[in-house]
Parts: sequence; structure tokens; C-alpha cells
Amino acid sequence: RLKRATMAEIRNRSNGASRDLDAARAAYDVGDIDASRAAHEAKIHSDEHHAGDAGKYVKSLVFGGLDGIITTFAVVAASVGGSLSSDVILLMGFANLIADGLSMGFGDYLSSQAEVDYTKAEHRREKWELENYPEGEKREMVELYMKRGMTEEDAVSIIDVMAKYKNFFLDVMMVEELGLMPPDEDDSPWKNGVVTFASFVFFGFIPLLSYVLSSATGASDTVNFVVACILTGVTMFLLGAAKAKFTNQSMLRSALLMLLNGGMAAVAAYLVSWGIASAMGGVKETA
Repeated sequence: RLKRATMAEIRNRSNGASRDLDAARAAYDVGDIDASRAAHEAKIHSDEHHAGDAGKYVKSLVFGGLDGIITTFAVVAASVGGSLSSDVILLMGFANLIADGLSMGFGDYLSSQAEVDYTKAEHRREKWELENYPEGEKREMVELYMKRGMTEEDAVSIIDVMAKYKNFFLDVMMVEELGLMPPDEDDSPWKNGVVTFASFVFFGFIPLLSYVLSSATGASDTVNFVVACILTGVTMFLLGAAKAKFTNQSMLRSALLMLLNGGMAAVAAYLVSWGIASAMGGVKETA
């Protein structure tokens, strides 16, 4: 899915960004005008700004982890519902973990690369049009602003000023005309894929942890499943809270929804497996 951009995102990506965005959001959440003013007046040090570059991979980390833990826990629940042994649970769990993780990681890479390629192609086209027919591009932008309620005089004045700064104007055209973020040379689709795969495997391993340690703990299959449920539930709750950062939801609501999502998937897998196994008169495991 292609990213849709806003002017705020363009400003925050610029080197001159000075607003403390996290503080501004916190101030808005509680309706604190003084805190909002302070956030807008705060100066963010450049090293802090660039330190946030790693944040672009946090989304892949969170969503890869959520997919990993939910799908693996569904496999565990289905195996328990079908009265399969711990050995089969481990075999199916790890097979799903690696196969699905590779699919997710490679899929993230392909989709990210397609997005980057498309955005760069559109950027080149807009740049070519601006260089060869600037009057037409400026007129398009004037018409867009007039549709939003500006008078023609004000729109022309604003566009004439922005057009003096070609790189900035090109970025604005990308956003206003196409709804696309300008291409970032630091974008690395393969890193997104690697992060997604690693996160999928790491968090997807959590529902299997109690079964992996069962030989050392000597716990029964029932205890292993209960522990897997608890570990999975806690982890999903925390990942759901982290997901709220990208969805602008309340952390508690996002965490509870993620628990509901994972719970429904696990219950459905358990019941389907139990129903099929019962209809077949039990599942016979091959020696």
C-alpha cells in the first residue's frame, strides 16, 4: 500500500524541523494549550532528530511481531484442539515460524520496493513536467488550492512564492497532486524485510517457549498450553500498545483490540481443529 503524505510529514522530514512532535501530541491528548505552545517553541537538537531515523523500522518490527505471535499461537491452539502431542506442536510451530516468516519478510521487501520505485518514477515525471512546463504545473496547484477555498489571487501569490524554491515546490506537488511522500534516499526496502522476518520469528517463538523448555521443566501438556496462553497474551497486549503509536489510538484500546484479535484467531483455530478431529474419531499420529 502506498504511503499518503501530509504537509506536516514533509516539514518534519526537513532538516529544520524544530517542533517536539511527541510533546505536541501529548499536549493535544490532554488539551493543554501551554504545553502545546512549549512543544512548538522547543528546539530539537539535530542529533536527536537523526537518531529517530531508526524509527522507520519500528513499524515493521511491531507489525511483523504481531503477525508472528498470532499465527504461531493459532497453530499451537489448533494442535491442542486436535489433541496432538507436544512433538507435533513443535514441528508444526517451527515449520510455520520459518515458512511464514520468510513469506512475510520477502513480501514486505517486495511491497516496499514497489512503493519506492513507483514514488521515484512519479517524482521524476513531476520534475520533468516542472522543468519543461512550469506554468502548467503552477496552474494545477492554483486550481487545487482554489478548490480548498482560497481565492485565485491568494493561491497565485502562494504558488509563485513556493515555485521559487524548486525542490520544495516539487515535494509539495508530490503531496498535493498525488498524495505521495517525496522519495527518501535513505529508504531501504531490504532492511524492512529483514526486520519483519526477524520480528516475526522472535515474537512467534514465544508461544512455543513453554514446549521447548518442557523437557527441562517436566511440565504437562496442559501446563505448557496455559503458560503459552499467558506469555502470548502479555506479549500481544504490549505489542498492541506499541501499535497505537502508528494508529493514533489510545494505548489501552489498541492493546485490548490486539488481545481480542489474537484470542479470536486462537479460539477459531482450536474449535475448528477440535471439530474436525472429533468428526474423524480422533487424529492418528504416524509413528
